[in-house]
Amino acid sequence: MKSDFLTDIAIALASEANAERAPAMRAYMRDQFDFMGVGTPERRGACRALLKSLKGEPLLEYARALWELPQREYQYVALDMLAMHWKQLNSEDIPALLELVQDKSWWDTVDALAGIIGDVLRHRHDYMDDALRHNNFWMRRIALLHQLGWRDKTDEKRLFDYSLALAHEKEFFIQKAIGWALRDYARHAPQAVRLFTQKQKERLAPLSFREANKHL
Repeated sequence: MKSDFLTDIAIALASEANAERAPAMRAYMRDQFDFMGVGTPERRGACRALLKSLKGEPLLEYARALWELPQREYQYVALDMLAMHWKQLNSEDIPALLELVQDKSWWDTVDALAGIIGDVLRHRHDYMDDALRHNNFWMRRIALLHQLGWRDKTDEKRLFDYSLALAHEKEFFIQKAIGWALRDYARHAPQAVRLFTQKQKERLAPLSFREANKHL
């Protein structure tokens, strides 16, 4: 790791920090995380050049170091970095990404990691069957969401099977993820999703059914 990387990121974020914004940002995340008060556009603008310079660097080592820092903006920088350089990663890096899923977990980081994991998998499903059965519901959410945006590359059977496998769960973030994944696929295959949700309406949670059919 570049010896001054974390210091440079800290300086960049501090230049955009607004302490007056921090309480509202904390409240939005249910006071689970500390914030410096840096908005998304400001964060990305301040750190873009630093992150671009990391081509060929050990990204996961950088991500873990950022994850260990207390303010939530550092985790967002890690996600910006991984999204920017995902082509440097491969399926062997998925376990390390899944470790991040389980640390300081909330929808903001988990959903961003779902997109990164989906990019890295490149229409494969390595580790996702295990994630579906994991005792951490954020891992199960990753399994549901990893195919977002795959359109005609979506494994329809897997999507439907995963949805039914977790359809009994009461957890809001699982019910919502089922609906979101189905709604996303419905943009490509509306009839398939319509038929599936009608057939399985009694098994799907009302929230999942509504979300899946929102735009049908």
